Amino acid sequence: MQTVPAALMPIPGHIDPVPVPRAAAPRSDGRVDLVGLSRDGLREVLLAGGMEPKQAKLRAKQIWHWIYNRGQTEFGRMTDIAKAQTPWLAERFVVGRPEVIEAQVSSDGTRKWLLRSPDAQDYEMVFIPDADRGTLCVSSQVGCTLNCRFCHTGTMRLVRNLTAGEIVGQVMLARDSLGEWPSQPEGRMLTNIVMMGMGEPLYNFDAVRDALKVVMDGDGLALSKRRITLSTSGVVPMMARAGAEIGVNLAVSLHAVTKEVRDEIVPLNRKYGIEELLQACADYPGANNARRITFEYVMLRDKNDSDEDAHELVRLLRHYRLPAKVNLIPFNPWPGAPYECSTPERVARFSDIVFEGGISAPVRRPRGRDIDAACGQLKTAAERKSRAELDRQAEEKMAALA
Repeated sequence: MQTVPAALMPIPGHIDPVPVPRAAAPRSDGRVDLVGLSRDGLREVLLAGGMEPKQAKLRAKQIWHWIYNRGQTEFGRMTDIAKAQTPWLAERFVVGRPEVIEAQVSSDGTRKWLLRSPDAQDYEMVFIPDADRGTLCVSSQVGCTLNCRFCHTGTMRLVRNLTAGEIVGQVMLARDSLGEWPSQPEGRMLTNIVMMGMGEPLYNFDAVRDALKVVMDGDGLALSKRRITLSTSGVVPMMARAGAEIGVNLAVSLHAVTKEVRDEIVPLNRKYGIEELLQACADYPGANNARRITFEYVMLRDKNDSDEDAHELVRLLRHYRLPAKVNLIPFNPWPGAPYECSTPERVARFSDIVFEGGISAPVRRPRGRDIDAACGQLKTAAERKSRAELDRQAEEKMAALA
């Protein structure tokens, strides 16, 4: 029996409107966008464009510095590149940014951007400022196929994976907006990245890995892997590979402690159950008390918020001896949502039980609710569906997973 490579692992569930995610279309002007390319990739596209090998090696190093350290987008302003060569570069290449369709700022300072790709696909990113850090929530796909029932993004159709360049481009655009060029390790507003935006990062593994390697490169954007967190709903076969090849912090969208409830609100549980998921967490490379695994747990009234649920959560994390932290997330409502948020008293009681079990369980303060930028609310303005349509899609996806 032939083994399917991990990078081509099929995505479970109904995918609409196309049978498989579409690849990104080439730019209409035929130029190659250099954002997201590795050093070797940058040199290779210069060679493919006709540049001499020695020149390509030198220019790749120079252009890399200008793109990722200086944030420069115009070849004519890259002062150590010969002026005679800049027209040749500009004719063949571009240092792009996502097109901003809409930029919103919440009353609490959270910023949300609606972005559009050259092939007219929309996706979103969010920047969350705090006193001691600034976190950029980055998307990995246009839409999502997992249909987590509490998540607005999960009601969208999966159109395609974002490219490494489109993922890195979100970080570049945020740095532009915050005025953080040239790149420097101290005094940044953007200090952390979470792969928690639209999509399931481990179903776009290669692009996410390649993008994060660029982001972590010490000669460019230079964000430490300890300041980057990748969130998954539980794509078990890819978790060990993520730890080995990317090595960033891991967050897991758990949200329930019984098969019945998790099957409902995180349908991927029907494919990879709680026990299998927690064992993969226990095996995750690099996890220890200094780099704990974060378990995201959205608080849904009368669904997953009982004292019994809290005690079972403690039991499971202890059973697998997991270096864990639990983020309790008050449910962020959206039009047509089938759930309500747990009461503040119930959330506090749940948190107390988990803390008493020796596991950190802070309650995350909702941010950006007034601009639909909070956890689970990301969904492009182009996607608006009736409750009946959402239920129909959910039933189709669950049937495919069963």
